[in-house]
Amino acid sequence: MILVTGATGNVGRNVLAQLLDAGETVRVTSRNPAGAEFPSGVEVVRADLTEPATLPAALNGVDRAFLFPTPGHAGGFLDAATAAGLERVVLLSAAAVSDQDGGALGDRHAAVEQAVTASGLAWTFLRPGPFMVNDLRWAPAIRATGVVRAPYGRAVSAPIDERDIAAVAVHALLEDGHEGRAYELTGGEPLSTQERVRILGDVLGRELTFQEQPTEEARQELLDSHVPVEVANAVLALFAAMVDATPELSPWVREVTGRAPLGYADWAANRAADFR
Repeated sequence: MILVTGATGNVGRNVLAQLLDAGETVRVTSRNPAGAEFPSGVEVVRADLTEPATLPAALNGVDRAFLFPTPGHAGGFLDAATAAGLERVVLLSAAAVSDQDGGALGDRHAAVEQAVTASGLAWTFLRPGPFMVNDLRWAPAIRATGVVRAPYGRAVSAPIDERDIAAVAVHALLEDGHEGRAYELTGGEPLSTQERVRILGDVLGRELTFQEQPTEEARQELLDSHVPVEVANAVLALFAAMVDATPELSPWVREVTGRAPLGYADWAANRAADFR
């Protein structure tokens, strides 16, 4: 049996769907199983990474797990997983771990990776860069005005579709040969913030306008969204370092899944209803 934590998240829900498509038996954790909505056939167990006493029952009979970590609370999961005899854990980490500009964001994920390594469990780390799905934050403004305000319009990255992250996770859960690997994951094309807005407009059939947002205003928006100040600063520092950059494109989506990464236009078409 495979355990999926964070199964309602952007990556976790796709991990769950792809495992079910592969015919696997899956258990998910939920803080409130009575209010959870998952596909039929999925076992739902009440568990919370911040409550270690809830974890042994969730891990009983599980041999592989996809871990979406709660910062500072990986230890309880790893202790319970070791006691349960878990054979393999696939951890959703972040590219910031190996990025010299990763700052506090990289430190938070590095601490989880170090805990997993120290646990003695067989592991695979997924280190994606920027998610395409992060651009859903523009949806309210696009629906209301057609104007996207964001900092660092010339920041260039190779954002990755959450379905591709999930696909690599599923291969790592189901196949041998991924143990001890840390996969840096990117999409297949470098795009600036301004270029992503243009592509969104093309897909939606609308003329969208990009406006450069002052950095301090963007920082305050992050803080208002309850992002810790050190993480907000790290995120903005990463954006600043990406201005006019030439990001390295990772080969691992293609190498692991056997197909090219999904493009930004594909992602926009898949999420078009969110912007309308």
